[in-house]
Amino acid sequence: MSFDSVTAFIGLGSNLGDRISWLLAGRAALAEMAETEIVGASRLYETAPVGPADQGPYLNSVLALQTGLPARELLNQMLDVEKDQGRVRTRDAERWGPRTLDLDLLLYGELCVEEPGLDVPHPRLHERAFVLQPLCEIVGDRLHPQLGERFDFYLARHRDPEKVRLWSGVSNWKAFGV
Repeated sequence: MSFDSVTAFIGLGSNLGDRISWLLAGRAALAEMAETEIVGASRLYETAPVGPADQGPYLNSVLALQTGLPARELLNQMLDVEKDQGRVRTRDAERWGPRTLDLDLLLYGELCVEEPGLDVPHPRLHERAFVLQPLCEIVGDRLHPQLGERFDFYLARHRDPEKVRLWSGVSNWKAFGV
């Protein structure tokens, strides 16, 4: 990886069908991206859905990527991966509805940007235990680039063991591709 690379953190989630297969396919696709290498992974967590209650629980994880891709290009490639894995985005698509694969660009180095279609850090990152719990496994002591507090500070405020549980279905998830 070149010295011009940056560490990005990607949230992965799935709550349709064979959730682990969707996550593994998404992880493999991220690992195949040009100028990109997976350098860290959290464990898997089963989490209650955000939004409509009539959907199944999610499996969630966070990956750390070392990438030479610009933030917008990384995001565009992530959207392509979602589409390749059956994710459908339409105007009528239910917000926070069920999905085969959801990839969120959580952090891109220390970059702070708000542009149409690109918000980094993710605007609700500090409010979501299902993202904070796995993120804190990797970089809990890191400061939020906009808000200035450590990520483990935000997690302590939102911890709810009923909504975010360690998932034991795959014991070696962290080792895949790292």
